[in-house]
Amino acid sequence: MSSIILVVCSETPDQRAERRSYAGQASHESYATALRRLRPGISLETMSCLEEGAIPDPARHKGIIFAGSPIQMHEDSPETRAAAHFMAQVFQTGVPSFGSCAGLQIAAVAAGGATGPRRPGAEVAFARDITRTDAGLRHPVLDGRPATWTAPAMHSSVVTRLPPGGTALAANPDTPIEAAEIRHGQGVFWGVQYHPELSLGEIAASTMHQADDIIDQGLARDQRDLRDMTARLRDLDASPTRSDLAWQLGLNAEIAAFERRTLEIANFLDAVDKGLLQPH
Repeated sequence: MSSIILVVCSETPDQRAERRSYAGQASHESYATALRRLRPGISLETMSCLEEGAIPDPARHKGIIFAGSPIQMHEDSPETRAAAHFMAQVFQTGVPSFGSCAGLQIAAVAAGGATGPRRPGAEVAFARDITRTDAGLRHPVLDGRPATWTAPAMHSSVVTRLPPGGTALAANPDTPIEAAEIRHGQGVFWGVQYHPELSLGEIAASTMHQADDIIDQGLARDQRDLRDMTARLRDLDASPTRSDLAWQLGLNAEIAAFERRTLEIANFLDAVDKGLLQPH
């Protein structure tokens, strides 16, 4: 039986439908698209962590990746309880795991950490000035990153306290944990608060979808501002080497080029292939 990467969804059916309506894909489908581009021929399966069902099979799944979602892990709900329970079982299987945004928050809560609302508000479109901690300087999930970088982001909550076995790997001025490793039970999890899997076109779509909240937060004056910005993002997505667009948006190849933007995912897949993600 060939090894499979399992992509885990934490969106409800309604949330999946909503995201498809403005971005073209549900969040786990975006992840699958990025994985297939990174590793043509990769074997993938998908499942939801919000529904009753079989837990991942260590004999079948080589690695597990948690996609983002609007789930708020600091709130008590059937969805948050189900997601934490599912992740706790993943840790016990010993299958290496990775997650973006909500994926990091699910893993933190499942292992005994905590999350909460981000202050001063949502991190929208980009996480800027991400900088490694001392531990992050030596950690393979960030191999190849410069001293500071920018990544796609779209989140209103953050990890406020890592669990025992958690190590902060990167931060920026307003987000205390932008990347982390969590060792719990038999498993090892690598995660980032940002979205290396998302295209700039998807970030543009998500930005326009949340236009009213973004304007209320003071990040844009009006819809025209956002339309101008997101048009540049879509153009840069189509032509990643256009230095004029990158300059106008304050970006560089770390986010514009697919191979640079997805670096953490590639590093995770490489580590899984090499058998490096084993508990101490």
